[in-house]
Amino acid sequence: MEITFPPCMAQPSPIPAAHPSKPPGPHGNLLTGNFRELRQDALSFLTRCAQEYGDIVRYRLVTFYGYLLNHPDYVEEVLVNNSKNFIKGRGLRANRALFGEGLLTSEGEVWLEKRRVAQPAFHPRRIDEYGQLILPHVTTALSGWRDGTERDIAADMMSVTLQIAAKAFFGADLADQIPGFQLAFEEISRQNAGRTRLFHLPDMIPTPANVRYNRAVHTLDSVVYRIIRCRRAQRRHNDDLLSMLLQAHDEAGGRTSERQLRDDAMTFLLAGHETTALTLSWAWYLLAQNPQAELQLVEELKRVLAGRMPAVQDLAYLPYTEAVIKETMRLYPPAWLMVRQSVNDCRIGCYRIPAGSSVVFSQWVLHRDPRYFEAPQAFRPERWLDGLEKRLPRFAYFPFGGGPRLCIGAPFALMEACLLLAAIASQFHFDLLPWPVVPMAAITLRPKFGIRVRLSRRQPTNSLRTN
Repeated sequence: MEITFPPCMAQPSPIPAAHPSKPPGPHGNLLTGNFRELRQDALSFLTRCAQEYGDIVRYRLVTFYGYLLNHPDYVEEVLVNNSKNFIKGRGLRANRALFGEGLLTSEGEVWLEKRRVAQPAFHPRRIDEYGQLILPHVTTALSGWRDGTERDIAADMMSVTLQIAAKAFFGADLADQIPGFQLAFEEISRQNAGRTRLFHLPDMIPTPANVRYNRAVHTLDSVVYRIIRCRRAQRRHNDDLLSMLLQAHDEAGGRTSERQLRDDAMTFLLAGHETTALTLSWAWYLLAQNPQAELQLVEELKRVLAGRMPAVQDLAYLPYTEAVIKETMRLYPPAWLMVRQSVNDCRIGCYRIPAGSSVVFSQWVLHRDPRYFEAPQAFRPERWLDGLEKRLPRFAYFPFGGGPRLCIGAPFALMEACLLLAAIASQFHFDLLPWPVVPMAAITLRPKFGIRVRLSRRQPTNSLRTN
């Protein structure tokens, strides 16, 4: 049940005075390079590369080379200083059927226009309004939980956050479609684990894997197209994200297609729920193994909430609750890897990076680097209570990315995670069951087999009441 963490990363070796023309790295198989190692256990492979070869590592996947960057300054060079020279990587393009040309995958002026259209939906005032939608959903979910029962808490978190995202962004109720949606997305995630889709045959070729993948995408499509068509039929403006997307479509005179609307809606529905769900899933896993941290969390909730359910305005008085979320995203970042492709030749550190190369940096690796985090494998929420985030190099901790393409939904995700953590932890304790908890490095960092727990209802200090 326990995860064996890789050993602490050694200090990267200094680059010698006489620089080689190419960064060091693992040799791998003669034909496939390091593909097998990356596919079998990407987290261990990238960690080992950082340990053994330093801050810039060159590896090969069959016919192309990747460059793993293990220093915050190099990440900043790619995401901020020279961001125009880098586009999204091959992994996202291999999932074009899923994401299409949404905000996550588009580039240049197309991306900029999509960002402009969606930005008002993530104004601080709107995020506070979204917070008001969370309480009814979590109350409904918890009403079905019984003391002593066993559940897959990861599946529960996916369900509640998907319903919240659908209601907040699209004004839609997806309760009856959750099981099919989750199964379809799990299939897509499995096929992306180990970067398998980087070398898959084109989607139109009916291999067994492609048939399963396309069927899963079709299931998600049916949900999203239904949301769009229902809103069009209602002919009403809800002042939500979907209304903004539809209005932009109408103002363009129909130049954007139904498919483009689908791409934008799909991106926000997937990204808008999964980051929070995964963060909470891993938080329950970590808290169950660290009773002192859980005790400190519960004491803060009792002191501030006094038996009532939390509201958005309470979050300012729940610093330890937020610290639990930040520490969870350090150890188990939902976005565990970022990939960019260089447009032109460039230099990073002392090395030339050829045009067309994949440049990779891993939150899993950098968030566990002992140069920036004391006892990096330990779960210590208190490390975030003394201004650590301000002292760190900018890209030693970057769960939401950075630069111009910093995740637009980061404030919403952080607010939602803290609010749900407070609401659920104030009522329930979770004991881990004998069950394999294995991080699956797919598009995001998911628990491969879920997280099985036994529920214990807390004894309230006062009768629980809503605001």
